[in-house]
Amino acid sequence: MKRVLAIILGGGAGTRLYPLTKLRAKPAVPVAGKYRLIDIPVSNCINSEIFKIYVLTQFNSASLNRHIARTYNFSGFTEGFVEVLAAQQTLENLNWFQGTADAVRQYLWLMEEWDVDEYLILSGDHLYRMDYRQFVQRHRETGADITLSVLPIDERRASDFGLVKIDQSGRIINFSEKPKGDALTKMRVDTTVLGLTPEQAQEQPYIASMGIYIFKKDVLTKLLREGSGTDFGKEIIPDASGDHNVQAYLYDGYWEDIGTIEAFYHANLALTEQPHPPFSFYDEQAPIYTRARYLPPSKLLDCQITESMIGEGCILKKCRIEHSVLGVRSRVEAGCVIQDSLLMGADFYEPFAERQSDCKTKEVTLGIGANTTIRRAIIDKNAHIGCDVQIINKDNVQEAERENQGFHIKSGIVVVLKNAVIPDGTII
Repeated sequence: MKRVLAIILGGGAGTRLYPLTKLRAKPAVPVAGKYRLIDIPVSNCINSEIFKIYVLTQFNSASLNRHIARTYNFSGFTEGFVEVLAAQQTLENLNWFQGTADAVRQYLWLMEEWDVDEYLILSGDHLYRMDYRQFVQRHRETGADITLSVLPIDERRASDFGLVKIDQSGRIINFSEKPKGDALTKMRVDTTVLGLTPEQAQEQPYIASMGIYIFKKDVLTKLLREGSGTDFGKEIIPDASGDHNVQAYLYDGYWEDIGTIEAFYHANLALTEQPHPPFSFYDEQAPIYTRARYLPPSKLLDCQITESMIGEGCILKKCRIEHSVLGVRSRVEAGCVIQDSLLMGADFYEPFAERQSDCKTKEVTLGIGANTTIRRAIIDKNAHIGCDVQIINKDNVQEAERENQGFHIKSGIVVVLKNAVIPDGTII
């Protein structure tokens, strides 16, 4: 694995995850109460013994830089590093990154300095656990120029992905980006070739690209230098499939693209399911790493909590919490009801963190004020939510933009902005 360089693509402006991406890059969005999205691919790399890792980003990268600098410090005795490369102007190129492939092209001069055999291209907004060693081994065994990680998928979700067709040897012979109608039907394949049972193949007759690729170093260099395509999935790989050996690698574990508010919300709440959540952070063989914050344990004072995850450093008083995820330093006052919600917590404690809750003060304090009800919502970090507030989407609105009032509604989910102040008695 010392011969592999990992390149994590941080994505564009993250408009589908807005407003969570208003003040941060997509890979820096908090997930599961204490992690950030970038921790997933970086941890997968570390667990796969790949220690040379670049993260390419161009939007709001300050918090991402800070997180990576504080979290991933390899010793001076290895070549290992995790480094953010933000879009920059050069004499050859005065433009922003124009797409995934263009981002790599603009930093090719830096990548080429490393004496490696393969480039592993990853995405920064997927939730999954994968041993890239098996992926690399398959790439080398088949003598592939490019290998795509793929997963079988059903018809309902197929048109949301780039689909591929393969021959009997696993070589990819056709591509289609998010096809619909007849174009979708033409991409049906017999997925028993990938090792599925006939029953599974009947249910999942399509093969979706996961946006995870391995390139031979010289092949990627040649494709980017000689071509002008700006995107791997739409241009570079389909164009290369005619005269290069492009192989498929079957991944059969849990994988979720959490690039939209709805997918992000459901992926987080699914972590609370019992007895077998689709994804678990409780795996000793392949842990997910994040920044060590040295927070005190959470304090629960006469609370009723079911099917929930509570981050460290929280203070919860006489409240009811059901099927929710509470992030680090969350503060919930007496009389609150929180259901089917994701609270991201806070970056700091206010003075006198263990103070008595008091709704008589005019100032709305950090956290969730007394007697507040929150249902089916995402509360971003450092939100100040007053007393007797109801965040319940009472009119069942599907889409709304109320930025000046501190919230958006996406797919019926209320998203309260980072640092927002919601006054006492507000009903959303």
